[in-house]
Amino acid sequence: MNVKTASVLPLGGLETGPRERGRDEEIYRSLYTAIVEHHLAPGARLPEDALAESFGISRTGIRKVLRRLAHERLIELAPNRGATVAQPSVQEAREVFAARRIVECAALTEIGREPPPVAALDELKRIVAAETDAQARGDKREAIHLSGLFHLRVLALADNRPLSDFLGQLVSRTSLVIAMYGTPLAAGCNRCRHEQLIELLAAGDTAAAARWMDEHLREIEAGCAFAESEPQATDLKRIFAEIAKRPRSEV
Repeated sequence: MNVKTASVLPLGGLETGPRERGRDEEIYRSLYTAIVEHHLAPGARLPEDALAESFGISRTGIRKVLRRLAHERLIELAPNRGATVAQPSVQEAREVFAARRIVECAALTEIGREPPPVAALDELKRIVAAETDAQARGDKREAIHLSGLFHLRVLALADNRPLSDFLGQLVSRTSLVIAMYGTPLAAGCNRCRHEQLIELLAAGDTAAAARWMDEHLREIEAGCAFAESEPQATDLKRIFAEIAKRPRSEV
């Protein structure tokens, strides 16, 4: 089974007809990917006219997608200013990490004492290998994405869909936090650290796994340098053209 490298997206679609909904979803995925993979920096402006031209649709269609992203707190919509990529404050950033510790540590205790299926553990190992390869290639965006994917797949072992959906949103917001405040330490998870968690899960020691997760997330938070930065200019056409060329899955 291949490791999918397309970003893990929150559930739910836009309330439109089948054809229009499919196009909306495609645009949403492109914008979502551009944000969580740091192609669009926090604070970057998202002009409706430029987006409409980039995707070849009306500004009305773009507004529907922007409202969905604003609901997920990935962008901000302000009167007379339009849309910008969200800029989490230091307090919001710390709250995101606190929420992740609560969700992920609690979920690990729900997995049970029996080791997860071998296939699930093998998938986690493949994600770690892909993450290590991305780090070796200096592909920071891919490494961050795969780190988030690893955490999502671990939580999926608890077989609790609402928790998984909530963590998906928290992982997306963590990406914004790292884009604003991240250092090399916060930009991705260390391979040997993730391998330690797999070993604990394979042994059925979920209590130790929960303690490991708490420490791990605190390390990532400690690796952030909480200081403000100025948004950079962006080339929307180039970003979305590059994303559109990608295959749906890799690795």
